[in-house]
Amino acid sequence: MDFPQTSIGGVQVSRLLCGSNVFFGFSHFSAARDKWLQKHFTVERIADVLTCCLEQGVNGIVSGPQPRLHEAIKIAEQRTGLQMVWVCTPGAGGEACTGRIEEDIDWCARHDVKVCMPHPVWTDARLIISQNRIDQGPETLACIRQHGMVPGFSTHRIETVIVSDKQGYDAEVYIQLYNALGFLLPVETDWAARIINDTPKPIIAIKPLAAGRLIPPTGLHFSFGTIKPIDMVCIGLMSVEEAEESIAIARKILTASDEEVDLAVTRSKAHLLR
Repeated sequence: MDFPQTSIGGVQVSRLLCGSNVFFGFSHFSAARDKWLQKHFTVERIADVLTCCLEQGVNGIVSGPQPRLHEAIKIAEQRTGLQMVWVCTPGAGGEACTGRIEEDIDWCARHDVKVCMPHPVWTDARLIISQNRIDQGPETLACIRQHGMVPGFSTHRIETVIVSDKQGYDAEVYIQLYNALGFLLPVETDWAARIINDTPKPIIAIKPLAAGRLIPPTGLHFSFGTIKPIDMVCIGLMSVEEAEESIAIARKILTASDEEVDLAVTRSKAHLLR
């Protein structure tokens, strides 16, 4: 199915992307949920969600360098005959990270990553606001470019976007926290919105549902309604059913369609049904 698209450095990608924290047990909710996620998400179950995404026109995923995800992507691509755009964020540890950013970038290039963006653990530790620069930023972006990938910065600090733009760094795209609750944001949502809209570069807005604290219609309406037409939203999907529902909601928002999306119904809402 078609889904509205944008471009990251010439790479065509859907405006809704699949997140990956849930696949690897990072719930941002509780230790118990982390443990359940780690047990639940086998390579096959990850591949099931990615297959659904590709079939619905969502062709991008954001993740760190995870060999299990690479395996799941290949399974989903073989099932569908479609290609997934992997936006990878090296530099934060994990299954394939060495702790040396150049080696992690090389791993990304050898595993079919299209867009490479150093993780906030790497980026934000090197942001020096007083000097208006990101230490080792230009060299790292150049390394990504030399490996044939599109470079960008993943960050949890909105100042990274401002510094990178001012310096003219070779960053084609930014990943930035953004949700209606302001969950994990370093500034108020109106300030974040201004900076996201002021940069000419596309933004990938992450945590649109504030790690499960917002329902999809609320979180997605806010995110898509307050970012640029070239920007993307990245959402975690815990099942095929969640993928189908969230993609349908996002498509309805972006295309202004009259498609009906089922609501969650409880006994106390029975009187609201017509």
